[in-house]
Amino acid sequence: MDPFPDALRFVHETLRSLNEQGCEMHASIESLSVLSAIPRAVRVGPAPAGVESADSVSPRAPRAEAAALRSAPPSPAAQAAPVARKPILPFATEPLAAPPAGSKSALLTAMRGPVLACTKCPALVQSRTQVVFGVGDADAELMFVGEAPGADEDAQGEPFVGRAGQLLTKIIETMGFARHQVYIANVLKCRPDMPPGASGNRKPTPDEMRTCLPYLEQQIGIVQPRVIVALGATAMDGLLGKTEPMGKMRGQWHDFRGTPVMSTFHPSYLLHNQALSEKRKVWEDMLLVLERLGRTITEKQRSFFQSKG
Repeated sequence: MDPFPDALRFVHETLRSLNEQGCEMHASIESLSVLSAIPRAVRVGPAPAGVESADSVSPRAPRAEAAALRSAPPSPAAQAAPVARKPILPFATEPLAAPPAGSKSALLTAMRGPVLACTKCPALVQSRTQVVFGVGDADAELMFVGEAPGADEDAQGEPFVGRAGQLLTKIIETMGFARHQVYIANVLKCRPDMPPGASGNRKPTPDEMRTCLPYLEQQIGIVQPRVIVALGATAMDGLLGKTEPMGKMRGQWHDFRGTPVMSTFHPSYLLHNQALSEKRKVWEDMLLVLERLGRTITEKQRSFFQSKG
């Protein structure tokens, strides 16, 4: 069996989705060496009869390759050093290289359509109003990452627009930025489903975060922020796999594949615990971020939320 047809079907579906968005971009899909014979300028036409969707085809490609390898007689080189094969994924699990100058907005736009149509988590597909992609400046030097949309975000399609989001906006403005000058996203793009009649929000499961993380990785790879702020323990768990209490993680620099990460309390924590000392902790974390970005910090900024006693 030849793995080429399955791989071509997957690429066709991905590129067709991007072309429908009116954008052109270089494929950022892993394991495409099998398609290296295709000219770079080729245009894939309408899907041939019987072509399946990317969701149904991509998991089959590795199995087709494995079957082909089992049926073919092994070469001496293959016997000496078997080649490890990766599954073909709809989005790379590693951050992208720096995109071409001026193309970040186009890359995010091209990515947005497939993410909004994602059906990887059936329960969330049934319960969500819409996918909450992300918002902000594609060239932002500062990126904020939360855990998942809440009810307000699910209704409006934008992250951090409820009470916690309003507080985050105040923090951003106090740092000297406008909200549209940073980029804001979540580990999970859909609001976690709630039992019938239940109110509030639930924490995303590890499986949900692992399934959705490649989308956030793709956003980080496109935006290429100089600093990421992880808002809350769940964001740190989903982004870096760290499960320590936030009190131990905050105020310290972490690393996400070469990008500095500052962890701090989620704004919702400050809504429930409005002690001046807790507000000061978050602000001290933001001062560290400003220093890392080389921003001028005024004396007024340094004195925010300090005890007067």
